[in-house]
Amino acid sequence: MTFDAIGIAGTGLNVHRKWLDALSDNIANVNTATPPGQAAFREKYVVVAEGTQSPGVYVSGVVESQAQGKLVYEPDHPYADANGYVQYPNVDLGDQMSMLILAQRGYQANAAVVDRAKTSYEAALQIGRS
Repeated sequence: MTFDAIGIAGTGLNVHRKWLDALSDNIANVNTATPPGQAAFREKYVVVAEGTQSPGVYVSGVVESQAQGKLVYEPDHPYADANGYVQYPNVDLGDQMSMLILAQRGYQANAAVVDRAKTSYEAALQIGRS
């Protein structure tokens, strides 16, 4: 049971780490402009699935948003098109920061499970030695 808890929490740690990586990439590119005719950076999402071979969860993939980038009127920007618009990603910084907090808390919760399971296992070993 203890080892199952550590294994399952370990899969959760991995999923939350990948989610944090995707969010970090989204936040880093929130203000990345692209020249006219090129695709803007697209927000990344982590797809999670239940484990079939073993208990826990795993990342089944990372997908990009299908939403188009937003056009901002900046006629002086070097990437501005003939009408003065620059294309930016469809990433909302407020949403990303909220999800970043959720992913961080999930990672911390899974780390706490690993720590508590380890402590329980060590206590069981001590009882067995007595």
